[in-house]
Amino acid sequence: MSQASAALPAIPRSAVPVLSIAAFASGISLRVTDPLLPQLAREFGVSLGNASYVITFFAIAYGLSQLFFGPLGDRYGKYFVVGGGSIACAATATLCGLVPSFPMLLLARLLAGATCASIIPLSMAWIGDVVPYEERQPVLARFLIGQILGLSTGVMVGGYAADKLSWRLPFFGVAMIFLMVGLVALRLNRRLPEHARLTRRAEGNAAQRLVSEFRQVLAKPWARVVLGTVFLEGAFLYGGFAFIASHVHQRFDLSLSAAGALVMLFGFGGFLFALASRRLVQHLGEFGLATGGGICMAAALISIGLAPEWWWGIPGCFAAGLGFYMLHNTLQTNATQMAPERRGAAVSAFASSFFLGQSVGVAVAGMLVERMGTSWVIAAGGLGVLVVAMQFARRLRKSHSARDGGSPRA
Repeated sequence: MSQASAALPAIPRSAVPVLSIAAFASGISLRVTDPLLPQLAREFGVSLGNASYVITFFAIAYGLSQLFFGPLGDRYGKYFVVGGGSIACAATATLCGLVPSFPMLLLARLLAGATCASIIPLSMAWIGDVVPYEERQPVLARFLIGQILGLSTGVMVGGYAADKLSWRLPFFGVAMIFLMVGLVALRLNRRLPEHARLTRRAEGNAAQRLVSEFRQVLAKPWARVVLGTVFLEGAFLYGGFAFIASHVHQRFDLSLSAAGALVMLFGFGGFLFALASRRLVQHLGEFGLATGGGICMAAALISIGLAPEWWWGIPGCFAAGLGFYMLHNTLQTNATQMAPERRGAAVSAFASSFFLGQSVGVAVAGMLVERMGTSWVIAAGGLGVLVVAMQFARRLRKSHSARDGGSPRA
């Protein structure tokens, strides 16, 4: 730790774990509907492609709401907004479990996506505020263990509920988690030292401030590279990934609970990355992580989509998770430093781009599934994410070569 950071008052040790638990609940909310798609299609009398709108609506609201929560976190304190947002998430998750019709479910998922937008990006930005750059990537990786486990738990619980219980029950469970972590976060916020609760004085019209925040982020060339890359990453990866559970269920007659457990391995791949992140960063560097991540994801999605047996999905889902976090964590670390003076807005723009990419990818894949089938949609996602990763790695190497003194990109 640098001398400057050592001189500051210590952050409570529970601060990052609490954010990680909030990210856990957010991960469940995001992926719980993936294995539920066939059941939702049957119960509400819609096609599989139309049922996937529960994912698209969540992702659209999640992405657009980042543009609101980033400046809000800078103004009122990121940790405080995460705590309040978690309580709002409890209310919207409960609403998802109570709705009587498919249009109402879409509206509830829209609201759930909007409230969940307050969790992960502001948590990342807060970590960026209090952890020095040279120590940040492993800390971010450990924080993301919560989200990783949440993604895995979401698909597993969703699949089990579809087979054995009711699709409504997981929403009530995640609402309880959100409520508890929100109350703990708000209480902990009062114990944070001043530099960890830092806010900025608001000047001028709110809408003008909002536009100015993001204009300053987008004015930076490297920020545009990172934002464009994460948008395409989200589109290609999740355009295919969202249909893996439905694919193995329909093609190989695997139960939805088993399909959910299979997709859960994606999270285990990410968990391995989180545990080994420090060594991987040291040995591979950012360029190696981006390149290796793209290759892993491409090989995994292509093998899952075109495999003659369902069990190919076991190593495939695991490799997809490992590859995703190799690339995405590299992008996240760059996002926390691409506009340090506007970090809340920068990280929110990053998350917005990622989830808007997901919404576009899932929407396009939902239309193509009706024409091409799930196999080719999943495989095409693998090819797309490989191209995206290779292009980013090339730009990353070029950027590193152009830097002097090894300082982070402006």
